[in-house]
Amino acid sequence: QVQLVESGGGLVQTGGSLRLSCAASGSILRFNHVGWYHRAPGEQRELVAAFTSGASPNYADAVKGRFTIYRDNAKNTVYLQMNSLKPEDTAVYYCAVGVLYGKTWGERYWGQGTQVTVSS
Repeated sequence: QVQLVESGGGLVQTGGSLRLSCAASGSILRFNHVGWYHRAPGEQRELVAAFTSGASPNYADAVKGRFTIYRDNAKNTVYLQMNSLKPEDTAVYYCAVGVLYGKTWGERYWGQGTQVTVSS
């Protein structure tokens, strides 16, 4: 079992920045998927950015060039730097770590979520 605790959400104006942090209770090195998701009001949870079985992260098209995911393995922490925020980025953001076999999940853990609200 791994517990994930997100922090860094809040209210920001359009064009502003936030940095989300996700601290894991143990090592995240054994997981081949480490990422951030969001759920906008009335929508399903969607991938925002993740490292999956590789050194280079992948991003949702809507956030490319604005968001950056990075990790500090020594601190068991994953970050999401969000710049040039837009109202459509408003959502609850979740951290997730897990083991992905192709398209099938093995173990997977979620954080409790942190609210990001971007005002226009």
